[in-house]
Order: sequence, then structure tokens, then C-alpha cells
Amino acid sequence: MDRQAREPFPCNGCGKCCRQVGHSVATAWLDRGDGTCRHFGDADNRCGIYAQRPLVCRVEEYYERHLATQVTWTEFVRINLDICAKL
Repeated sequence: MDRQAREPFPCNGCGKCCRQVGHSVATAWLDRGDGTCRHFGDADNRCGIYAQRPLVCRVEEYYERHLATQVTWTEFVRINLDICAKL
């Protein structure tokens, strides 16, 4: 599916993934010491460096660069929503 034609990732901004960075090798370097991303704002559930956030936090770009040849966008979204529900 063309990148322009697909739906954007359905993030609801809950911050669950940002509170779990310490549990993944890919994001552990962002851990502020309690498992939460050091750039995460607890008060507002917002990223303090959103415009400059790392690739691993840029869902669509990360998918394009690393996963688009392995799984469809629809399947990728489903997998990630399943993970979100379990957090």
C-alpha cells in the first residue's frame, strides 16, 4: 500500500509506551531510571522533544525503514495495538 494512501498509526497519546522504554533493548537508552522515557512529561503525557524524537519513536518512519518488507502496514498496526492493550 502506498504510504500516502494508508491510515496514520492510531496513537491515542496515552503514554503507555513511553512509560515502558526500560523494557526494550531498542529504547532502554531513553530510560530515566524508572522505566519511563526521560523526555516524557508525566503531567501532560507529552514528549518534550517530539519534533526531534528518535527514529524508534517515529512509528511510520520506523516501519518504512525497518519493517515494510517484512509485514504489511495493517498487520504492523494490529500487532502494535495488541501490545498497547497489554501494557
